[in-house]
Amino acid sequence: MDNKTLYNARIASSWRRHELGFLILYALLFYFFIIRHSLQLSREHYVKLYGLRSGWIFPPRLNDLSDAQWRNFRGNLPILTTVFLIYALGANFLRSRFLLRAKGMSIIWLIISFTYLLYLHEACVIFIISIASLNFLIVKIFARTKFFLYLLWTFNLYFLLSNRVYEGYSFSTIGLRWSYLDNFRGTFRWQICFNFVVLRMISFGYDYHWAYDHSCFDQKKHSQRCEVCRSGGTCYQLLQEKGVQDDKFTFTIYLCYLVYAPLYLAGPIVSFNAFASQLDVPQNNYRLRHLAWYGLRWTFSFLLMELMTHLFHYNALAISGLWKQLSPLDVFIIGYGVLNFMWLKFFLIWRYFRFWSLICGIDVPENMPRCINNCYNLEGFWKSWHASYNKWLVRYMYIPLGGSKRKAFNVWIVFTFVAIWHDLEWKLLWWAWLTCLFFVPEMIVKSAVSTFKAESAITEFVVRELSAIAGAITITCLMVANLVGYVIGPSGINSLGSRFLNKQGFPVLGGMFVTFYVGTKLMFHIRDAERKR
Repeated sequence: MDNKTLYNARIASSWRRHELGFLILYALLFYFFIIRHSLQLSREHYVKLYGLRSGWIFPPRLNDLSDAQWRNFRGNLPILTTVFLIYALGANFLRSRFLLRAKGMSIIWLIISFTYLLYLHEACVIFIISIASLNFLIVKIFARTKFFLYLLWTFNLYFLLSNRVYEGYSFSTIGLRWSYLDNFRGTFRWQICFNFVVLRMISFGYDYHWAYDHSCFDQKKHSQRCEVCRSGGTCYQLLQEKGVQDDKFTFTIYLCYLVYAPLYLAGPIVSFNAFASQLDVPQNNYRLRHLAWYGLRWTFSFLLMELMTHLFHYNALAISGLWKQLSPLDVFIIGYGVLNFMWLKFFLIWRYFRFWSLICGIDVPENMPRCINNCYNLEGFWKSWHASYNKWLVRYMYIPLGGSKRKAFNVWIVFTFVAIWHDLEWKLLWWAWLTCLFFVPEMIVKSAVSTFKAESAITEFVVRELSAIAGAITITCLMVANLVGYVIGPSGINSLGSRFLNKQGFPVLGGMFVTFYVGTKLMFHIRDAERKR
């Protein structure tokens, strides 16, 4: 390296240090402003909001429990924790006492899980067992045929849609003698949870189908490159790709996989291969001290959520429709706050159930590996949101459809399925199609950038600035797509547009863009630091 190159490198390093200082200062001022204005919004409008309950932090301050999913999860935490503690202690004791492997543990977990399901769904467990049994027969009979995958998808898509259209079916449709069972439908709608069961049934079908093909997975090469495997652990990719023996594809292990209690309600999603492997030999990546730290971090995150819902009533402001009467700046703050609330809500729900799964010996992919405020492109955001679902989609949909060779086409199929899988609602389809619409330009730009090499410091600077501008645009698109899909619906697009596309809204749009540009630059520095570690 010559003197000129060294000099340029020192100049670039000095510039980035000064730039980082400015970016951090801007971020601190931004969040100070957001917090101050959010407190003011909640204080001024709480009387007009619904879904607020008496709080326990800073009484008599009210707690925003307007989100039904969060309210139910939070309210059931004591009983859930008690039940899972009993399950975990019982299962782990029996495993160690009788040295149980996959066959024995599948029976133990079937007994445990069906007691759980009988409480949740009561007589509707019959529907779950019936559909699951039919799927098992289809897999076992047709797995070696050429049309098997079409049959597997048709069967599962039919029940995915049919369960929602007929709202879980009525026993009276089977016959009048069965109608009395409609009085015993449990405390939780089975068709909601069955969406996860559908993913597991498809996973079982694919993994069994692929078990007959020669695997091209090079375990030795993978173990040399993988940091987790090198350190004595077993990574998720290895568990998933190396496959399992034919004796693991039994009806008992299959049913155990479908209704495994810690993951039944909300995931995270795990492939059949990875689950069956760990049912045989429990995970060794998380020792007792790691689990204790994981639980402690979750507790701190839960307290952060409590603080957030006591101080800022973002969700109540959004669902009340009050935002339509507020200024563009207020609308931006509410929208930004709602997305952060949603992220933290799912973070807590998914990590809670993953925590119990880890204690019981099953390691599953971590959802939300990155904060929502640390994603500047659509692909990175999706991989860092429902990460376990993304792995499932890549393995069982995206790659079989042709992978990156047909990426621009495949994303439309994948995201349409994601929307339908969540629920039969137009706003979710709008979310999916808006996401795809924003995805296509990003793919084109990424493809162009990947073939371009910066040969000078000036060129590198220009590329970095253009990337930051693209990141700011992407974050704005992500905000719009997620607000339409999960909060305001397609009917709210016009109201949202009318708040910003005017003289009062244009300065706010400009401020948003500058803020997201600064945020993207800050994320670049974070990625640089990660690469150096």
